[in-house]
Amino acid sequence: MAFEGLTEKISAAFKKLRGKGRLKESDVKEAMREIRMALLEADVSYKVCKDFTKAVTERCIGADVLEALSPAQMIVKIVNEELTKLMGSDTKHITINPKGPTVVMLVGLQGAGKTTNGSKLAGLMKRQGKNPLLVACDIYRPAAITQLKVCGEKLGIPVFEKGQTNPVEIAKEAVAYARQRGHDMVFLDTAGRLHVDEQLMEELKNIKAAVSPDEIMLVVDAMTGQDAVNAAQSFNEWLDIHSVMLSKLDGDARGGAALSVRAVTGKPIKFAGMGEKLEDIEPFHPDRMASRILGMGDMLSLIEKAEKAYDAKKSAELEEKLRSNRFTLQDYYDQLVQMKSMGSLEDILAQIPGGANLKGVKVDDKQMARTEAIILSMTPKERENANIIGASRKKRIAAGAGVKVEDVNRMLKSFEQMQKMIKQFSGPGMGKKMKRMKGFGGFGGFPGF
Repeated sequence: MAFEGLTEKISAAFKKLRGKGRLKESDVKEAMREIRMALLEADVSYKVCKDFTKAVTERCIGADVLEALSPAQMIVKIVNEELTKLMGSDTKHITINPKGPTVVMLVGLQGAGKTTNGSKLAGLMKRQGKNPLLVACDIYRPAAITQLKVCGEKLGIPVFEKGQTNPVEIAKEAVAYARQRGHDMVFLDTAGRLHVDEQLMEELKNIKAAVSPDEIMLVVDAMTGQDAVNAAQSFNEWLDIHSVMLSKLDGDARGGAALSVRAVTGKPIKFAGMGEKLEDIEPFHPDRMASRILGMGDMLSLIEKAEKAYDAKKSAELEEKLRSNRFTLQDYYDQLVQMKSMGSLEDILAQIPGGANLKGVKVDDKQMARTEAIILSMTPKERENANIIGASRKKRIAAGAGVKVEDVNRMLKSFEQMQKMIKQFSGPGMGKKMKRMKGFGGFGGFPGF
């Protein structure tokens, strides 16, 4: 996950402060030096680092902080507030045209993930009740139109394209088409280049003049670090962009772009691409991102993911089975699938407060996949009654899943332990008992931890 190295270094600086009890001005300045170095290593712009640490230091060396009962906690609070402010303070949304259609012009360098992330955004809007239209204005890159059509087909969103004709005319015709067909949102996938050049910018300016977009959104690759900030600055100077979307924020990027783009351009980051699937996009919340960077987790985003994965009907059935102590391997599998839809176990752990610092906890997503394969290799009868699985059945299941018999034994043991735990909490008064288990302690029974 992006910011991992930054989180570790900032956490180490805070740990030193907590170990000192009462703090002196020199302690604060030393901690700020370490944080500045951590930010620079994360590829945050030098000027942004300097201004950020200066603002934090000025607030931290006030008498009300140094003389507080817990000065280290006060400093963490100040750093959290300043980080949030650096990334834009509050969550911003797409500017909607009340007369419609809302025209969103997606711009960016080639390779930033513009086509895919633009499609993700259109998909998100569709899930929110909008009727979007994707428009292929990139007539230069090989297979760009095909890529957009594939994305549109997967999302169930129509794609307007006119082949390799004038992109300005394509944009104008697409907006008129959307108005006629009742599409309330239009996403223009414009051409990118390997670097900012005058020809590209002139074309984009012509499209802007022709359709007057309600939102010009720049897609930048979070993994390119300082280059992303330079690109953002150039696009803003030429087009006066409205907002930014960060792509590949789930990768092992140092994350400096997220901390620099807002400060350099003055334009808000509105969305972040968080994975390879077309559903992997989320609004950018500066306050939540600041909490994650400081190792304080992001419970709100985790709850939102859980709500999306929540299946009310299956949950009601599961609750009834738990009450009567009838938890089967099929139920176990259903819970794994639900958890899997929330993302990797490592990401889930990172969003739990303090989870990013649990170095002793081993997270193995492959183990979850193995467990899934083992259960899928069983017959429906075996999934409903694990007691009938003897040596010969285990051999067949292992062969079908491509694992060893020992792996099957290990999985069945884990399932048996979970069954015992459920038995303790089933029956009368189950509701009160289950409340004691509330939280994420139950993860211990699932493979991967």
